[in-house]
Amino acid sequence: MIDAFAKDNLHERLRRDREALLWKLDGLSEYDARRPLTATGTNLLGLVKHVATVEAGYFGEVFDRPSPEPLPRWQDYNGSDLWATEDETRDQIIGFYRRTWEHSDATINDLPLDAPGHVPWWPEPYTNTNLFAIMVHVLGETNRHAGHADILREGVDGRTGMRPEHEMQIDEDARTAYCAKIEQAARSASSAKA
Repeated sequence: MIDAFAKDNLHERLRRDREALLWKLDGLSEYDARRPLTATGTNLLGLVKHVATVEAGYFGEVFDRPSPEPLPRWQDYNGSDLWATEDETRDQIIGFYRRTWEHSDATINDLPLDAPGHVPWWPEPYTNTNLFAIMVHVLGETNRHAGHADILREGVDGRTGMRPEHEMQIDEDARTAYCAKIEQAARSASSAKA
């Protein structure tokens, strides 16, 4: 009974975080969806592509259920899953992510939580694992990158939130006052320590 509850709960949270990540692309221009927004080149469409690739590997190869999508071999990883080339469309990347969900969901639905898996890119003695551990791992990865997307999107146009129904209208005056209050607290704390 607890296994079914745990599996359903983890799966539902994964579905929620997938949608939150995709929502961060809504309404953005091609340029804003793709452009590097950090010193290391992190970008919104690249986050979606990366999470899709990660999920495809973990719920595919790890359980000997290879993704039907062409994926680079893990040994050949070169960072190309972190950004979209000019030849890749937003729709292609989103489609890849959604097809990955279907494949991952089938793996999750078909296997018990204690189903054995093997992660060849993890160091020994951690290479042998199970579905439960992989679900927790992928949920953590998805949640982490959805959080990155939250911050990046806020920097692009100020939009925040996890789902459209929870988004509040932007009140620039209130945001400015709030940030000024935090800045003043930081300066005061810094001066007191000096």
